Amino acid sequence: MTPIEPMPASPSARLIWPFFRERAAFILLGLLALMIVDVLQLFIPRIIKRAVDGLTGATTNAHQLLQYALAITLLAILIALFRYFWRRLLLGTSRRIEEGLRNRLFAHIQTLSAAYFDHTTVGSLMAHATNDIKQIRMACGMGLVALNDALVLGTAAVAFMVYISPRLTAFVLIPMPLIVFGTRFFSRKMHRRYQNVQRNFAELTEIVRERFAGIRIIKAYTQEQAAAQQVEQASKGYVAANLKLVRVVGAFLPMMVLLTNMSLAIVLFLGGRMTIAGTITPGDFVAFIAYLGLLTWPMMAMGWVTNLIQRGRASLDRIDVIFQTRPQVTSRPDARCLESVEGEIRFEQVAFAYGGREDGARTAPVLRDLSFDLPAGRTLGIVGPPGSGKSTLLSLIARIYDVTDGCIRIDGLDIRGIRVPDLRRAIAFVPQEPFLFATSIRENITLGNPRIDTTQVVAAARQAAIYDTIAALPAGFDTLVGEKGIVLSGGQKQRIALARALLQDRPLLLLDDPISQVDVHTGRRIIDHVRSLAGRRTVIIVSHRLTALQHADRIFTLDHGRIIESGTHHELMQAGGYYAGTFALQQIEGTLDAH
Repeated sequence: MTPIEPMPASPSARLIWPFFRERAAFILLGLLALMIVDVLQLFIPRIIKRAVDGLTGATTNAHQLLQYALAITLLAILIALFRYFWRRLLLGTSRRIEEGLRNRLFAHIQTLSAAYFDHTTVGSLMAHATNDIKQIRMACGMGLVALNDALVLGTAAVAFMVYISPRLTAFVLIPMPLIVFGTRFFSRKMHRRYQNVQRNFAELTEIVRERFAGIRIIKAYTQEQAAAQQVEQASKGYVAANLKLVRVVGAFLPMMVLLTNMSLAIVLFLGGRMTIAGTITPGDFVAFIAYLGLLTWPMMAMGWVTNLIQRGRASLDRIDVIFQTRPQVTSRPDARCLESVEGEIRFEQVAFAYGGREDGARTAPVLRDLSFDLPAGRTLGIVGPPGSGKSTLLSLIARIYDVTDGCIRIDGLDIRGIRVPDLRRAIAFVPQEPFLFATSIRENITLGNPRIDTTQVVAAARQAAIYDTIAALPAGFDTLVGEKGIVLSGGQKQRIALARALLQDRPLLLLDDPISQVDVHTGRRIIDHVRSLAGRRTVIIVSHRLTALQHADRIFTLDHGRIIESGTHHELMQAGGYYAGTFALQQIEGTLDAH
């Protein structure tokens, strides 16, 4: 096995460097074009010097002035041309980095286990994927440009100034040490406060997202004012964090401008006296001020670079926390491919507890010492009071979570020794809370697979007892369901999710309360189809409606994570336990509803 190279310790090297290396040619060409622009700008003050000296000495004629004007025009055209190229190459590269980093972030987040999303808000992830990556893009794009200008243009401008007058240049550079120390002092404060700003932005994003998602509940309970106050409070927190940052940036940038203007004052005073004394010519004096003007941007760019880099660094640190998070459910190095599945399921002393406490400790166990065998092609029904661990049991089979203790086997193989994609491709899972994407009914059933034809989709819809409902819609299977299927009822969403699972034709079918939101007649049609799968698929049904389970090969009752009774429908009715009592109560309720 090829050894894995250790990743660089620095987040910037680990996350950004691969993109720079991939587009190294574009970056180098962009930097070359940027340097050419900087060099061309340095010639303009020299032309101005000659023109001013010629005018003051009365040695310049109209023809020479035209030559000077044409030379500056040509330089301006070249500057504009090369500036276009560096903007395309460098800023285009920063956009590519933004795109690549966002794609990589999304791909990594998809690998994380369900436990990560139990304590991470959607708003926080949205802030990472938008605002944080934008700040990194700015640091990689304009930050690189400003840094180049600060080094190349600044150094070259100083060299030309030294050529004109070393003594005057020395006085002009007096404020430079103050800039260096000021930059170091303010950058540390900016980094901490940028991180605080980004945290507050994530909180604000989550609060706004949640209020929009729950707008119907807010309206139903007339909570508009309370929701507005919560958003306002989060907004104030975000503004307060920004104001703390502004106090630092607001002091830093004016400091840069002050020190730059101090240099200009020195040039006017000392340079003017040197011109009067004849030490330098009037053209040199004007050219020196022009070079100082070119130096002003690099000096200010140092402040801007610091601003951009600290923003990008703070965002990079936040994103790096996500990249450093590793999924808890992974395929082991020795994991086997699952080529065919018979469907036998065995639980061996399985225990599970969710991790959720702030100190990292697990909560109380949800499942305890759970053991049972389910032969291939059989149907298992699971009942029990709320919170007894029924949905958790299904999640463990699909490795949404991993067992805390014990072992789950499929066809005799520990599921932790099977490649996760292979395991999940063998399972069709209908969760208790069906989720629909904001697209068409067809795409929700097929999950966007273009190879599935209409005949298959119709067959799955009929099996889930939803075809007639879909056919009655104006757009049929092409009806857009809206965000989370808002245009559909709960029962319709549940049956579309069931059709999605039945379409997959996988050997293991896990159904979590599949008929809880449909009427008795529709529920009976669905269960009749599930019964027809006997012998071809291994089916586990969790249901509070016990009529859905009475034909199962085996039924057991969970309570506090343990099996308290097990058997067929007839055996459990004779036992007179939880199952029998609940079944009898539901029969009475059904009789009363019928009357």
